[in-house]
Amino acid sequence: MSTFKSDFASGLVVFLVALPLCLGIALASGAPLFSGIISGVIGGIVVGFLSNSHLSVSGPAAGLTAIVLTAITDLGAFDSFLLAVFIAGLIQLILGFLKAGSISNFFPTNVIEGMLAGIGVIIILKQIPHAFGYDKDFEGDESFLQIDGQNTFSELFQVLNHIQLGSIFITFISLVIMISWTKFDFLKKIKLVPSALIAVIISIVLNEYFILTESSLMISKNHLVSLPVPKNFEEFSNIIITPNFSAISNSKVWIVAGTIAVVASIETLLCIEAADRMDKQKRYTDTNVELKAQGFGNILSSLIGGLPMTSVVVRTSANSAAGAKSKMSSILHGFLLLISVMLIPTLLNKIPLATLAAILLLVGYKLANPKLVKHFWIKDKIFQFIPFIITFLAVVFTDLLRGVFLGMIINVIFILIGNSKRAYIFRKEDYKDGDIIHIDLAQEVSFLNKAALKKTLNDLPANSKVVINAKDTVYIAHDILDLINEFKKIKSKDLKINVKLVGFKESYQLENSDGYRNTVTIEHKYNVMKRKMEVLEKKDIHFE
Repeated sequence: MSTFKSDFASGLVVFLVALPLCLGIALASGAPLFSGIISGVIGGIVVGFLSNSHLSVSGPAAGLTAIVLTAITDLGAFDSFLLAVFIAGLIQLILGFLKAGSISNFFPTNVIEGMLAGIGVIIILKQIPHAFGYDKDFEGDESFLQIDGQNTFSELFQVLNHIQLGSIFITFISLVIMISWTKFDFLKKIKLVPSALIAVIISIVLNEYFILTESSLMISKNHLVSLPVPKNFEEFSNIIITPNFSAISNSKVWIVAGTIAVVASIETLLCIEAADRMDKQKRYTDTNVELKAQGFGNILSSLIGGLPMTSVVVRTSANSAAGAKSKMSSILHGFLLLISVMLIPTLLNKIPLATLAAILLLVGYKLANPKLVKHFWIKDKIFQFIPFIITFLAVVFTDLLRGVFLGMIINVIFILIGNSKRAYIFRKEDYKDGDIIHIDLAQEVSFLNKAALKKTLNDLPANSKVVINAKDTVYIAHDILDLINEFKKIKSKDLKINVKLVGFKESYQLENSDGYRNTVTIEHKYNVMKRKMEVLEKKDIHFE
């Protein structure tokens, strides 16, 4: 109960953000609008309850819109697509039990932070048109190339021809309210009522006044939340669509299921890593439990006509920014979606999209804070900053998955470069005639270091003395051992280089490796003798 006020307030904010996103993603996916709401409700209540993530919020994902749209077209029926979602959920459950979620531990921090900063910029750029009253692109779009043929930047120029003064005014008022809430101490103390809710209420009241007075600032229906309103029980019952299990023999269903399972799982794992980074208490999420929760959520969602879901960065970011403390926030947002859609759909349809754009603009700013760029620049200009900035730009100019994939590739390349340089220490520039050259191998020397070590051995001056030290080395690849052995047996003799090997294990079977073998043998004999003496002492056997 100690976190209820914070979680209730953040749950309200996430609910306000999630409502248009659920509808927009369903619309862009070519699915019934309520399928997005169903996915949001299940993602909030069920996945929120089963997950052990404290900040993550699940629901329909923009990253799946193209897959869903193509799949519904190819399969020819929405109920056949629901079967694919059902199977995808089963696959995710299996992945969870196989502990596939552990791969999230290999996502580098600079890639995750680059992804978050990129999404922050995307949110800002995508919400500017909505803030100005141009709502052609669907809410929740995260891709650079849009379905309407525009891209993120060309859409901004289109805004100039479709400016709606009422939307600009509402956006401005909403921003003033929410920013003021963080500046004044007496407002900060109001934990139960979030500033975003106050902004929404005032925007509804203002627009209703503009409509009554027929003001030029009036925001038309096209720029408001557009939730279908069932007129009777029959229309409401038609919302529930069940999977067509007779299509299980259709190979296309299985291909779609596999695609959704893989993409949804990757997006979820990325979001969970991001959520853990945003958590001020630095709590860690069991990603295998998360995959099971997502799988169960997708199974249940498919059975009642919902879209596939993932853990979603935008909603999770809004949740964190609103001050969520536990997963109760996600669960409350799911219940709020369910209750409000059933009881007050007409009131929800009065919310201007401009107000929701204002909420998301602030979320985007917090994610894309310029301080983050400075942090990675200061930390390491090459191995940290470059992967960060490339991931950031790739996410903005492509989409989340492609951006992260490119960032991972850059990171792997840098790791290979780093490993090739750091496997040993040798300073040729410090060498003088008669000096003993020391090459100290690192803890691990893999095949990746072969090229660099070969170059070093090749550059050793004739008639020199060389000590190759492996005392601190735990692992040496066979390729490296062969290289060293061949150099000692053949090339060193041709160049009259005196090579001494220090610390190489007996199992490496290198010729003339110095004292490590003897040291081990003596130490082993000493330990054996010591254990024998301890046994004799316990038996009260003494030597005089």
